[in-house]
Amino acid sequence: MKATLATLATLALLVLALGWTSEAVQVEENGLSFSLEAVKRLQELAVSRASPGQLNPRFRASTVTLCADPMLPQEFLPLCKQRGASASLARLGMVPLDVCEICAFAACTGC
Repeated sequence: MKATLATLATLALLVLALGWTSEAVQVEENGLSFSLEAVKRLQELAVSRASPGQLNPRFRASTVTLCADPMLPQEFLPLCKQRGASASLARLGMVPLDVCEICAFAACTGC
């Protein structure tokens, strides 16, 4: 019984630690801060929304379309309401995530 309880406690701590580390890196844009995971989901959504044959499909999707998409992480809604949201979303779409994960990109903080 004690071994099972200790195992569950250890597992819970590992899950919490993993959650803390995955949310630690933040990407800043236009005075707002977004989790690295949310920026990854935004980029995936933009690529899936892009029209075929575009030169850079990563961020040619309409801002209105992206902001209205129910799959957009909720933390982007304040950005969608700001003036210049299109430019901000485009910059977030171009954040090099592999560099951000090691915190070598100026917009990424919290490593």
